Amino acid sequence: MIPSMESNPQNSPLQSPLRIGIGHDTHRLKPGGPLWLGGVEIDHDQSLDGHSDADVLLHAVTDALLGAAALGDIGELFPNTDAANKNRNSAEMLSIAAEQVREAGFAIVNLDCIVFAQAPKLSIYKRPMAIRMAQVLMISPDQIGVKAKTGEGVGPVGEGEIMQAQCVALLQKS
Repeated sequence: MIPSMESNPQNSPLQSPLRIGIGHDTHRLKPGGPLWLGGVEIDHDQSLDGHSDADVLLHAVTDALLGAAALGDIGELFPNTDAANKNRNSAEMLSIAAEQVREAGFAIVNLDCIVFAQAPKLSIYKRPMAIRMAQVLMISPDQIGVKAKTGEGVGPVGEGEIMQAQCVALLQKS
């Protein structure tokens, strides 16, 4: 019989100091720049459409961290129904979420991120994105992996209608 975690969560054999979270986000593309990804301004003729600055990568990272710490999601913390979040900087939102994760007693072990975008080519921006996210999160850039994938001309990503991002976060109870 597996012991109930509710009855004795501190002594449960199922408790681990490690926690994994996954984040995903999607935003439509619209004409005109700038395009913000991973906290980096990228020269492109389109931008992401959203209530905040719509940085799809930072939103995925925020959700991954909050999920790993069981602290809800970005929509609960920064609802799009709140006028204070209109055009809000996603790096600021990530910083606030990361502080809540630290206050809950967790340290970031690493992040593994993927941006799905047909254009622009992102290879030259991957390291700057890792560096910027590391600054916001107060960790080393070497703890952050950033990959970029195209849609191979298929579906809404491949047809350049949307961008998506995913992130897996590993936290450790500190």
